[in-house]
Amino acid sequence: MITIKKIAELANVSPGTVDRIIHNRGQVSQENIDKVNAIIKKHGFKRNIFASNLASNKKSRIAVFLPKPEKLEYWESQLTGVKKAGEEFGKFGIELYYFLYDFDSESFQAMFSKLLDFECEGLLFSPIFHEESLLFLEQYKNKNTPVVMIDSDINNDISHFYIGQDAFKSGYLAGRLISFAVKNERNVLIVKIAKEIDSTSVYLQRIKGFYTFFEEHSELTNFNFSEITVKDPDVNQLTLEMFKNISSIFIPNSRAYIVAQFLEQQNIKGIRIIGYDLLKENITYLNSGIIDFLINQKPEEQGYTGISYLYKKIILHEKNINPTHFIPLDIIVKENYTTSLNK
Repeated sequence: MITIKKIAELANVSPGTVDRIIHNRGQVSQENIDKVNAIIKKHGFKRNIFASNLASNKKSRIAVFLPKPEKLEYWESQLTGVKKAGEEFGKFGIELYYFLYDFDSESFQAMFSKLLDFECEGLLFSPIFHEESLLFLEQYKNKNTPVVMIDSDINNDISHFYIGQDAFKSGYLAGRLISFAVKNERNVLIVKIAKEIDSTSVYLQRIKGFYTFFEEHSELTNFNFSEITVKDPDVNQLTLEMFKNISSIFIPNSRAYIVAQFLEQQNIKGIRIIGYDLLKENITYLNSGIIDFLINQKPEEQGYTGISYLYKKIILHEKNINPTHFIPLDIIVKENYTTSLNK
């Protein structure tokens, strides 16, 4: 790789002049600028980002706007990935500042008010609460800093990066898995368990994808669908009547273990269960055979990749970054759980 010293020799200028041109510090004639840029274009030159940031002691602040991990194992994994990336890229000038909120709309709005007053070079967050997130982004766009969304995407006119699963396709995949049922009477129950069901766009996209699979496969007959809604933590609303004659259950989030626990306690067997995420409780029921499939969203990878994207944008100034990074749709069963975890 060509050095500043070599560029200076070829252009017949001082290394200081080359340095000013590279860093756009002015006080250089247009003739020298043209000569140096022509040499750089011909031979190629990349700054040593590590050495440059050490010399300048420059820090780029990134705001991390996510739910608190207490009693939320999924978000604990997201933050583990974020922190891992923060440690790795910290030596290159990245500093993380955490804005963590309780998993409810009111706490989300209170925290985003604080975030609007915080000056930073980039933002990592998840638009869990749809309408509130739209309002937040509308106000935040005036900061003109790169935004990376993880877990959930949001449709608006604000430029951003997204890292996570394709929610619609993951629901479509769940429909395909349900279709493998072999019983003549295929009664499918969708159990919606969430604190803010109507506010989570990713949740609704999964359900839409699930139904779309069956709409596009008219050859799959005798499938009957029903839905129940349970607001967490009021899970005591589950009753035996809800599961009468049900052959398969789809839970479009990480709370499949709640349904599995109820079925185990009531000694109900023979129902196929599909849910999401490798939570400890879900894995317990996967290994015991009560849960059949889990779709793994790799939350730790999402958090790590989100900070990596911001590092590339803010520190490396990369321009051709793919705006969407879909996490693969991993199907986990008890036979491949250990292998998947090690991978």
